[in-house]
Amino acid sequence: MPDINSLSVGDVVAETGFSITRDSLVRYAGASGDFNPIHYRDDVAASVGLPGVLAHGMLTMGISIGPVVSWAGGAENIVDYGVRFTKPVVVPPGEPAELEVKATIGQIDPEAGKVRVDLTTTFEGNTVLGKAQAWVKL
Repeated sequence: MPDINSLSVGDVVAETGFSITRDSLVRYAGASGDFNPIHYRDDVAASVGLPGVLAHGMLTMGISIGPVVSWAGGAENIVDYGVRFTKPVVVPPGEPAELEVKATIGQIDPEAGKVRVDLTTTFEGNTVLGKAQAWVKL
């Protein structure tokens, strides 16, 4: 577990990439029970005006917190996590959608023994989660 006294606002605590494939979407749909066809059928996605099959928002949210969970020493140390969905992640057939996740210390509360980690998740150069923040108890 990180030492709160060794951290400063602006420190990057995790930075990594993730690939989402159509197989990822099928597996997530099975695990979550979210079988909305915009997540696996190009024709349905196009019929509702989408640019293609979209990754589930909660899948993107879950992937994004993963590096923070590892850095924090486990999910039990995440005391709050929230995001706004700002742009879709389009998953093309036959190739993965590549996400980049960067976690930065945004605030330190030494009295409460916790830090706010600000997440930046990007796809094709666009930020896909807005106000993505997690509070971590250290």
